[in-house]
Amino acid sequence: MKQLNQEQAKRITDRVIGFSKADECNVSIQGNRTGNIRFARNSVSTAGLTEDMQLAVRVAFGKRTGTAVINEFDDKSLEKAVRRAEELARLAPENPEFVPSVGPQEYRPTQTFVTSTAGIDPDYRAEVAAASIGAARAKKLVTAGFFTDSTSFSVIANSKGVFGFQEFTDLSFTCTARTEDGRGSGWVTRSAVDARRFNAREAADIAIDKALRSMDAKALEPGRYTVILEPAATSEILGNMFSSFGARAADEGRSFLAKKGGGNRLGEKLFDEQVNIWADPWNPDVPVAPWDNNSMLARKRTDIIKNGRVASLGYSPYWAQKTGNQATAGHGNMIMAGGTKSLEELIAGTKKGIVVTRTWYIRMVDPQSLLITGLTRDGTFYVENGKIKHPVKNFRFNESPVTILNNIDELGKPEIIGGDEVPFQMVLPPMKVRDFNFTSLSDAV
Repeated sequence: MKQLNQEQAKRITDRVIGFSKADECNVSIQGNRTGNIRFARNSVSTAGLTEDMQLAVRVAFGKRTGTAVINEFDDKSLEKAVRRAEELARLAPENPEFVPSVGPQEYRPTQTFVTSTAGIDPDYRAEVAAASIGAARAKKLVTAGFFTDSTSFSVIANSKGVFGFQEFTDLSFTCTARTEDGRGSGWVTRSAVDARRFNAREAADIAIDKALRSMDAKALEPGRYTVILEPAATSEILGNMFSSFGARAADEGRSFLAKKGGGNRLGEKLFDEQVNIWADPWNPDVPVAPWDNNSMLARKRTDIIKNGRVASLGYSPYWAQKTGNQATAGHGNMIMAGGTKSLEELIAGTKKGIVVTRTWYIRMVDPQSLLITGLTRDGTFYVENGKIKHPVKNFRFNESPVTILNNIDELGKPEIIGGDEVPFQMVLPPMKVRDFNFTSLSDAV
């Protein structure tokens, strides 16, 4: 795929908008080049490179809209896509929640592109797999993992003067290490915009160490325990909560932020005072596009939870118009403040507790309280007098992120968490949490 530069992208979007006869026209172009390597049972199973680029055009006649998507960029194809979108718009029913597109926005660039990551090649991917496989074989373990890297760009424009162009790079890596007899399992994940911040061997060694230490797990009775949750263990749990900060769902009584009797809980203290969470497109660890693709609104740094209080709610253009509020851009990342201690230091300060490496198979039980259920896996350990005493069998848990963030004893040093399993790029600390609710045992490793 030929990566478009800003000038080329502007020329194409201007051409598309020029073809349109609709009341308004919105254009987006997405292009990506993604490499990958997958390994299992200590050998590479697949490797490849995919390239794609597509353009979407959405037009509106009054409150009627139509969209067409193409991956051809000659004038004839571009005009054909516009005509198709206009044809669909004329046939469509009126959208009662239609809001006109935004006007010109100021998009301050974010540092989402790093040359070192864009330069990743097949040799680099092979070395990532070899580092994991070689280290596992030396310990008589079996590994499986997946590494991806991508170089991409995103373009948005509309007939009211909006234009944005941004380039991106990123990589993600997961690795599972298991004993040959299946009695021990360890796991690790890594994500980065800058390849210079990624070390495949260091990551694989974590999974290998946990696999070796998790053999011969002992059963503990289910119940409420002090737990030390690694960032990967809370990422999906908290991700469910981060996706629930919309004003509309709260105002309509459909979320945990709905106030009894009507309204929302903006400004209320719902969490421990240690909890501070914000979104920031310019964060150097997890930078994201300076705009929201759906609304084309410019993003800004926004406090979500401040000293335990709900600091802001998200307003879609329609709900903002209906309620007389300012529309807000959707967040692309979430950053949670933490402390300075490492995971090991949190363990050392724990008299009795359980370390949880990872949670999975998470399902919603009650959307209004955000109660979820899930399982631990790939390394669950019992701590006594500041030391890991032995591995324990995995648990099923029933918990709410709201409860977790109210029962914090201590926060550790934040880490980057990303990849396909989480809804946002995140920076999260390990957490020591009291009274975590384990409801039953699981024989899986």
